[in-house]
Amino acid sequence: MSNNNISRSADTRDLRNLEKETENIYLSTVIISKRANQIAEKQKEELKNRLEPFINDTDNLEEIQENREQIEISLMYERMPKPTLLATQEFMEEKTYFRLPDPAPNALPEK
Repeated sequence: MSNNNISRSADTRDLRNLEKETENIYLSTVIISKRANQIAEKQKEELKNRLEPFINDTDNLEEIQENREQIEISLMYERMPKPTLLATQEFMEEKTYFRLPDPAPNALPEK
């Protein structure tokens, strides 16, 4: 999925479209939320790995220097769409895989 096609601002969504796949708006919200957490964790790990070479062993204020490449990497991640927007777009395009757990064997039957 290309991040270029996704708006970086929140858009109004029709709730009926969000519940089409699950028939439950709350379940859809949980699925989007969990996917957003996965995306955020992945982005955080990528950012950490890219900034790792710039980590200084000493935290002396006099030795801290601005590194243009480090700033550009940070700005790139700041300009990316938020994980919630990415997850919502994936869900709307039916690109999100989810499954419901099997009901417990001693659960009460639905009426």
